[in-house]
Amino acid sequence: MASAPTGGPASAPEDGPEVPASGVLSALDVAVLAVERRSWPSSGPKERHIREHLGLSPTRYYQLLNALLDDPRALRHDAVTVNRLLRRRAARRDRR
Repeated sequence: MASAPTGGPASAPEDGPEVPASGVLSALDVAVLAVERRSWPSSGPKERHIREHLGLSPTRYYQLLNALLDDPRALRHDAVTVNRLLRRRAARRDRR
């Protein structure tokens, strides 16, 4: 019986976030989508939550979120949230 291929990460760090071989989102990816699913009264509490619960700076959080929006696994995991965020991103892009 042949063993599964071994090797380095699915992508190099400069290529973007590492993609798990299993095709499922990482726990951090799921947590980022959960933060976006919530309703926030303003950016302050949201950014505090990001720092305290995810251990990320808001800048890094939004980098991860932006990459997630282009990840088909995220769409499969939470299509409503991802599609809402994609519409917002497209609207911002159209206003430029």
